[in-house]
Amino acid sequence: MPGLNAFTTLQAEAKRSWQELIESRTPHILIGTATCGKVSGAMSVYEAIIATLERLGIKATVTQVGCFGMCYAEPTVDIALPGQPRISYGFMTPEKASRIIEDYIIHHNPRPDLALCTIGDGRIEGITPFDDMPMLKGQHRIAIRNCGHINPLRINHYIARNGYAGLSRALSTMTPQSVIDEILKSGLRGRGGAGFATGQKWQYCRDAAATPKYVVCNADEGDPGAFMDRSILEGDPHSVVEGLTIAAYAIGAAEGFIYVRAEYPLAVTTIKHAVAQAREHGLLGRNIMGSGFDFDIHIKEGAGAFVCGEETALMASIEGKRGLPRTRPPFPASSGLWGKPTCINNVKTLAMAAYILAEGADKFAAIGTERSKGTCVFALAGNINHMGLVEVPMGTPLSEVIYGIGGGIAGSKPLKAVQIGGPSGGCLPANLISTGLDYESLAKSGAIMGSGGLIVMDEGNCMVDVARYFLSFVQAESCGKCTPCRLGTRQMLDILERITRGEGHPADIDRLQELAKQIKISSLCALGGTSPNPVLTTLKYFLSEYEAHIFERRCPAGVCKALITYSIVSDKCPGCRKCVKPCPAGAISFVAKGQPVLLDEKLCNRCGVCRDVCKLGAVAVS
Repeated sequence: MPGLNAFTTLQAEAKRSWQELIESRTPHILIGTATCGKVSGAMSVYEAIIATLERLGIKATVTQVGCFGMCYAEPTVDIALPGQPRISYGFMTPEKASRIIEDYIIHHNPRPDLALCTIGDGRIEGITPFDDMPMLKGQHRIAIRNCGHINPLRINHYIARNGYAGLSRALSTMTPQSVIDEILKSGLRGRGGAGFATGQKWQYCRDAAATPKYVVCNADEGDPGAFMDRSILEGDPHSVVEGLTIAAYAIGAAEGFIYVRAEYPLAVTTIKHAVAQAREHGLLGRNIMGSGFDFDIHIKEGAGAFVCGEETALMASIEGKRGLPRTRPPFPASSGLWGKPTCINNVKTLAMAAYILAEGADKFAAIGTERSKGTCVFALAGNINHMGLVEVPMGTPLSEVIYGIGGGIAGSKPLKAVQIGGPSGGCLPANLISTGLDYESLAKSGAIMGSGGLIVMDEGNCMVDVARYFLSFVQAESCGKCTPCRLGTRQMLDILERITRGEGHPADIDRLQELAKQIKISSLCALGGTSPNPVLTTLKYFLSEYEAHIFERRCPAGVCKALITYSIVSDKCPGCRKCVKPCPAGAISFVAKGQPVLLDEKLCNRCGVCRDVCKLGAVAVS
């Protein structure tokens, strides 16, 4: 098989080059330049490092990598000196980075005061080892295994870390059916929503009689606070290309699509580059690895409609139509793109499929719970100390993610709730944080795994307002095709807005529950069917807050502007004037030094700026 021999040669060359990089006698510097890094100033840090190396005459390899997951510490810079473990530094500025280069590489001072941890074998005194780093030690990385380690624009980096080994195994030693059997054996379930068995989906599509068949990667990540798919596309795009190609071989497809939102410009650029590189090296196109299997991938950029994350709307968009969902059945496995059998998988699902084919189903199935195998990837955001990308074994308690990996609540405030699963998910209260992160446990609580967004909220969040926010998002994103979603969510949103204005009625709670019930059972697609979840879970777990808004005309969290009043606590205010100028409404006036300022309630727009700038607790909210 000439093609396979060519890949074996490419693989050997890639691994040799990688080993030379790891064992090099010159420093290796890695800079996180994914979106999170760039918006934090990573490119300025990169330029400063290059300039410093030139000024000091230091020969070093500088590699731009994807997000390692510690987004809270961006920009990050890692340095590996010959014979020493790699050290990760966070919160970098051009000045800090230049100083570390000189201190560590020239003067052999690793600067423990600026280090986050070491990565890999070996220890350095004063620096936390990788295995003891709270955010990292509880993780088990499969989908994001290469993020932060490789240059995503270098295919040889991916191949050196066992990339395309799964595809090679599939094409050289396995039939399409045995590939499906391997995925079934692994227990992999879709990581994009409801958790349907991936191997079963592939089987349905393979068994469909019609041809041609298509495979699609759904990378239309639109949930507020979610960035898992983006991070994988930016940091390890070839894992998605490989996973999609394996899926195509399994079901008998010659053509595939990666549907990615245009608002992810770096992800779009990176995945396009990966597809071009795969073609160049014979890993896409005709007669892949000499196997006789032909397959190619097209990139389709979505315009940002949230509804296009729903698979039938996504297919309509690929076909050049307006992104509207349709009734099912027929399901895409029998009638999808242009009426032909189509298999649609999420980014994380495909990245895991590539891992399973390379490492074996048993290794994957040994992780997780009895019914939820493997790992789950979350974008940890909100009022949490360590925001970032997290991958843990299925079944991991939510408490471990929040307090172990996430480092607890920002400002040491009490945890109030966790929003999981995006706008289609639910809000779980603090007393349920022992819930395991797996499909079954979350379903029992009234939430769903969803695509993997996880937003942490403290006592400063109003749960009625949170429900209003998520419903407003879904209502604005409704395609309008079906009445329950178009008008039902509008009615629910009107009720929530009235409640947050202090105009709620005792019957509103029953109205919300009845509307939610009707929307769930009669909406055309999952966008509408799951849209009431944030409302239903907040009503279930935070009913007292709704009652306070309706019956007492009071917002316990002090968030809903129509229900709160700001005042100055006289015995705490020294008249320092720090709140006077920031007030956008001009509602605060200075009297005299040593005397409390005056706040005009008629002018106050309840923006909260005064409370934010006052560090003495002199601004009260009631």
